[in-house]
Amino acid sequence: MGNAAITSGGKLRARYVIHAVGPRMGEGDKDYQLKKAINSILALATEKKLKSISIPSISAGIFGFPKNRCAAILVGETAAFLNGNSGTSLELVEFCIFDSDVYGYFRGEMEKI
Repeated sequence: MGNAAITSGGKLRARYVIHAVGPRMGEGDKDYQLKKAINSILALATEKKLKSISIPSISAGIFGFPKNRCAAILVGETAAFLNGNSGTSLELVEFCIFDSDVYGYFRGEMEKI
């Protein structure tokens, strides 16, 4: 749980797809597991020298992770990674959000940074 893996983008327009499994509600230390997942994704993207990445709201859907906590963790950990990692190749990190409630939480967290 929380470790990312990378594959080719296949027929997608993306060169790569980074896969990470987030926590389900009721499984151990959920916040730690989600932090581990996002940091693993960002580290792998940096290792592959990617300039941009799009990340979904990991675990905030059918896994039942609280949407507000998901947004706080993903935005907070991403900001900390980018601010504390001068060697990162990432120039653009976007969150791919389809749910209006989740969008509101992510927008609120983005306004804080």
